[in-house]
Amino acid sequence: MEPVCTHLASLDHLYVATEHICPECVALGDNWVHLRVCQTCGHVGCCDNSKNKHATKHFHATQHPVITSAEPGERWAWCYVDSEIMEY
Repeated sequence: MEPVCTHLASLDHLYVATEHICPECVALGDNWVHLRVCQTCGHVGCCDNSKNKHATKHFHATQHPVITSAEPGERWAWCYVDSEIMEY
């Protein structure tokens, strides 16, 4: 699938999660479902199926447009701005 938006098309390297945790959930003593990695700064946050939705909160706070899944075997990127997904 070819990227439709310029944010996805401009990805030239990928940040990966160095630990499989949501640091913000750990600080709160909460659990998470899946993890996402911001492709602008490398922030790791929990997904929207998680109670705290830290990845989306990070987008709203920073306007960093693209996340990738940090889940093993998942190879996709999502652009919040254009609501586009790209498999890689």
